[in-house]
Amino acid sequence: MGEPHPPTPSAVPRPAAPGPHPPAAAPALRARALGRSFGRGRKAVTALGPLDLDVAPGEFVCLVGPSGCGKSTLLRIAAGLLRPGTGELEIRATGAHPAAMIFQDYGIYDWKSVLANVRFGLDVQRVPRKEADARARSWLARMGLAEFADAYPAALSGGMRQRVAIARALAVEPEILLMDEPFAALDAQLRTILQDELLGLTQHTRTTTLFITHSLEEALVLGDRVLVMSARPGRIIAERRPPFGRPRSGAVRAAPEFTALKTELWELLRGEVDGGAGTEAVPA
Repeated sequence: MGEPHPPTPSAVPRPAAPGPHPPAAAPALRARALGRSFGRGRKAVTALGPLDLDVAPGEFVCLVGPSGCGKSTLLRIAAGLLRPGTGELEIRATGAHPAAMIFQDYGIYDWKSVLANVRFGLDVQRVPRKEADARARSWLARMGLAEFADAYPAALSGGMRQRVAIARALAVEPEILLMDEPFAALDAQLRTILQDELLGLTQHTRTTTLFITHSLEEALVLGDRVLVMSARPGRIIAERRPPFGRPRSGAVRAAPEFTALKTELWELLRGEVDGGAGTEAVPA
């Protein structure tokens, strides 16, 4: 599939006025005094918290912070892969599949075809095969992978494999999408392309999304809110709302407001990064 080129500065619109804040509805994800430690006794290391967080339905929230500050720990608790050590995290969902998680390393099965990979969650939910195939093929088409339905992951590029992982997560129609640095392993050009594709998809579906990244640029392109976490134990120390309305395109990267906010976020992070240098590594 031919890859589009990233937008040029000449195509950059002026930033729209900031969109309205999320409605005062019950949050889709709510954490209160959440904390998690690893190890026992004197060797125990507190990785996260105490942390409070609300994510509104349909909101795209990006988390940035130093390595080892507990970002991935937070996502794994939200996905049900870890239990909280203290406090609580609640997902308020009404559907059969409240959350889906996308990892940095794709997490697709080499022995399954692309179609079978995308259909996997639907098979687990016992969706009838005809309906599951139709939904999987629909998402493959939206991700530009329709012609690769019968191929196997070994035949795909890294960017195509990540598209398969995204299609598999979205095919089950989760109410919350949890993404742990899904584009970190990709080259800069492909990362920009997939950021723009994800931006278009999430604006269309309005899936509630909690997205971890080390890239301030990525956070500002994608997020309705950017939350800055402290060095370990991770707490939320700042919140910024990118001043770009929706629908939004990746062309906002060239806006002067974008550069100014990116610089501001780096200044917030720099003290945390310097302060956390040399600390013992724990799961991020």
